[in-house]
Amino acid sequence: MNSFGKKFILTTFGESHGKALGCIVDGVPAGLTIDEAFIQSELDRRKPGKSKLETARKEDDKVEILSGTFEGISTGTPIMMVIFNSNQKSRDYDNIKDLFRPGHADFTYYHKYGIRDYRGGGRSSARETAARVAGGAIAKLMLKTIGIEIESGLCEVDGIKSKCYDFTHAKQSKLYALDPEVESAQEEAILSAKSRHDSVGGVVLTVAKGLPIGLGEPLYYKLDAILAEAMISINASKAVEIGDGIDSTHLKGSENNDAITPNGFKTNHSGGILGGISNGDDIIIKTHFKPTPSIFQPQETVTKENQAVTCKLKGRHDPCVAIRGSIVCEAMMALVLADMTLLNMGKRMEHLGLVYQQ
Repeated sequence: MNSFGKKFILTTFGESHGKALGCIVDGVPAGLTIDEAFIQSELDRRKPGKSKLETARKEDDKVEILSGTFEGISTGTPIMMVIFNSNQKSRDYDNIKDLFRPGHADFTYYHKYGIRDYRGGGRSSARETAARVAGGAIAKLMLKTIGIEIESGLCEVDGIKSKCYDFTHAKQSKLYALDPEVESAQEEAILSAKSRHDSVGGVVLTVAKGLPIGLGEPLYYKLDAILAEAMISINASKAVEIGDGIDSTHLKGSENNDAITPNGFKTNHSGGILGGISNGDDIIIKTHFKPTPSIFQPQETVTKENQAVTCKLKGRHDPCVAIRGSIVCEAMMALVLADMTLLNMGKRMEHLGLVYQQ
């Protein structure tokens, strides 16, 4: 499937080494101010080649809006955006066109479809996430009008965990690090792996603030379930935690329950979601990213004919995909929340009255 959402729907298209990639965002209410500078700034945060901690591929990721707006305002029709690729080096992949890269989707895509775009993974490439970020930027613009804000940062790299979460610092950090005290150690771990032609994994913390109570559609479109689906759909993500996540399994019920007072919840072990519905607290999600599978060490693999060979990769790859994954996590959070806000609007008769009153 290439589409995500029920009311606020993102459809992406394109490949990493094709002419372009992009998205169609359907369900955007008419009258939303579409800030193109903001959309571009979001893509600039995700784009490659900004530092030695990322892939050397240089892409401007210049976004063009082709439809769905008039004089900077959404018209209520689908918004189509395109990003043209400008720095492909498809020849870097000629030596692996007949073999499967360990840790990649090459093996499963080929056996599913019987055909394969070997140039950087084609549709399975993380380059597709640029389109998600463009769509997520529009979702953020809509959410901002009702006071919902989303932020993220790296809370762990190669097992080096943050002891504090400073989102203001993360915005200025080259690796979106949340803890300035361990940032240098995290950066050193990434560069050390890169120097050994290896890679490391990381964990992204994403937080949404200013949510109303009531977002989420039980039983089969729960807010936490769809957020988990959204995060695990990001390339290289392997696990998702909501609230205390795994740590909550080590607690007693008396420790894990969030006591309720007239002024709100005393704690937020639940991560802002109860019964699949937002409870008004901050939504807290951790997304775990595996080490980038594209490493420059000889690896065992097989060809399409199932012959044993050695894989020796070339090209330009992120030594820690979680860095730029942080921006994609924000986009996916925004897309889910935009969808949920629209779905929630028709759940009470008084809501209908506000729109259709005579």
